[in-house]
Amino acid sequence: MTPICPPYRFGALAVPSVLAAGPSSLRRGPQWISLLALLCCYAAQLAGALLPRPGLLIAAAVAGQALDLGLRLWYPSPLSTLSRLHCDETVRQPLRDLLTVVGLVQVADTGGGARVALVAAMLSSYATHVLIRGLAMLVRRSRTMPILTRNIDTSELRLSAAPPQLLAKSARRILLFSIPGTAGMLATVATERMAWSLAGAGISLALFLGGAAYLATWLLPGKRPPSEQQVVEWFEHWLTDYRPDVGLYFSGGSSTAYQANMWLSTLGALDGRPLIVLRERGMTQLIAATEVPVVCLPRVAQLMLLETSTLKVLLHPANAPKTSQVLRIPTIKHAFTNHGESDKLSSCNPYAKVYDEVWVAGPAARRRYALADVGVDDRDVVEVGRPQLAPIRPSDGPPPAEGPITVLYAPTWEGWTDDPGNTSIILAGENIVRTLLSDPRVRLLYKPHPMTGSQDPRAKAADVRIRELIAEANAAGGRIEPMGPEDERELGRRTAELDALISAAFRPGSDEMERMAAQSAPEPGRGEAVAAAMEAWRTAFWRAQPPRAHLVLTGPRPDIYSCFNQADLLISDVSSVVSDFLASAKPYAVANTSGWPEAEFKEANPTVRAATILTPDAAGIPALLGAVVDPSLDTLVRERAELKEYLLGPEEPPSLVRFREATRALCARAEARAERQEAAQPAQSAAPAQPPTAQVVQ
Repeated sequence: MTPICPPYRFGALAVPSVLAAGPSSLRRGPQWISLLALLCCYAAQLAGALLPRPGLLIAAAVAGQALDLGLRLWYPSPLSTLSRLHCDETVRQPLRDLLTVVGLVQVADTGGGARVALVAAMLSSYATHVLIRGLAMLVRRSRTMPILTRNIDTSELRLSAAPPQLLAKSARRILLFSIPGTAGMLATVATERMAWSLAGAGISLALFLGGAAYLATWLLPGKRPPSEQQVVEWFEHWLTDYRPDVGLYFSGGSSTAYQANMWLSTLGALDGRPLIVLRERGMTQLIAATEVPVVCLPRVAQLMLLETSTLKVLLHPANAPKTSQVLRIPTIKHAFTNHGESDKLSSCNPYAKVYDEVWVAGPAARRRYALADVGVDDRDVVEVGRPQLAPIRPSDGPPPAEGPITVLYAPTWEGWTDDPGNTSIILAGENIVRTLLSDPRVRLLYKPHPMTGSQDPRAKAADVRIRELIAEANAAGGRIEPMGPEDERELGRRTAELDALISAAFRPGSDEMERMAAQSAPEPGRGEAVAAAMEAWRTAFWRAQPPRAHLVLTGPRPDIYSCFNQADLLISDVSSVVSDFLASAKPYAVANTSGWPEAEFKEANPTVRAATILTPDAAGIPALLGAVVDPSLDTLVRERAELKEYLLGPEEPPSLVRFREATRALCARAEARAERQEAAQPAQSAAPAQPPTAQVVQ
């Protein structure tokens, strides 16, 4: 497999370096080879025990133990297959020991008492291993916090560290603790001295017993976590002290974290005391670096604590099944901000009518809701722009006619429906990439949507083929150049600085309680430091890339806006990527794979009205590239400027100013409701009680 761009890796960051995925049968090959090797070790050990052949028995037992441990450490996939077949470590290790005992009895003159003592020690070790598993389960349950937080001082709770991973949840425990016993029995096979077996089995039993005793200390008062009631009371006191007013509410799977992360900078720039409210435990660590307090309230009972808080407004970047639960809280006003706007049906979802207000970028989205007629009142639609587009720089002029022309191809994913117009990657992706790669002036940046191929295997297959095409073009054109030593050092330094700021240094085996204690209140100015480090990393990353190499860019870094600033031209689909790119005023093209004529396609999708429309065969790309290098051929400059204001709103007042005003206005509505409710309470209490109504029984 050929790397598409140089395989640079620094710390926790994988700088884009994508390998073409091979057939699934090839990827499964090492797994079956590993399983076969493990089976051969057992067969050889059985043969060595029965024949008997001490040398074969010892070699097979050592090889089997080493292979089992090695797979667990570096390639656990085959062991997962065995676990699904109910053949995990608690089966494999006793079986290995049993075969060793069979061989030991065959070659060594052991007394009955010694054999009984050996077997008793081994069985006691296995029983203690099971006891440790039970204790670990109790400890994990006791340490499951009802509320998780980040950026909040938790010192009052006195949260303890998690037990060692080897005791708490490691499948390596029985393999490691059994090594002395196995070694002792193999020494007996070699020397015919039973003392080695007894000594080894005794050491293994001592390890198991010591581990169980140490793990049990986490159930004692000194390390016992606070009770649910204590945590709830602590959280209520924190809400009273912090007095949040505006929050971001998010619920979703791990692949959707970007939908919340795109709003963090805007939330942090608001006046007042913002808050991030999550519902899934795993999402707590997926929220990007921020100084805003983060709380995860998995259960509805804890979510309802917000009703008595000072929280006035919740912003919703996505619709989720658990959204309906927070909508029950009458003291909070809710605004739907979405995570991007496009002409797709998802941008005018009927679910939006459950919110108090729907915040959109510009007039286009307002008209979209009106035409969709899905029950969203036009009076509830508020135009706030797109504050997070501030990092996008306008064009600084056309690229040189001789190149390089940097083209960003950023197709969206296939979506939840079978509409062929959802993504271009299936019907047009390969044609677009081939045509671009055939022009020696083009430098291609390929950034697929992170969910590409999650619903349609054809999209995944097309993505793999596109990566292969890029790899071949890089190799054939000699575009890959070694990174300069100075650039490599600078990128490594910037990566380390950024990772130190945004990556929490958790030790292996840490659990949610330990991470909650470690992620206490951040240091002042951390947000500004992260922003500066991120900008420095972007500069170092792009400087380090070969100037004409085609790149496949995956993962959160570099972000899509950073790619916009590098690109002279965008090719994409009907998606929010197009709307956001208009902030740069650069040329863009949209692939029409819907099967509609171009006029109907533009009429149905306002975001493409200032775009060059590409057919699935990508025949229009050569002329498009000509217009990019020669502005006199670019006939869509005025249309892009007009469409930019129609989609994103006016440049003045700035989007962040409008967003703040909308937030203050919605907070005022929440305060007005609270005042009305407070004024109505005395009248309700003064009203005379109504006598019961008599019912006539027929």
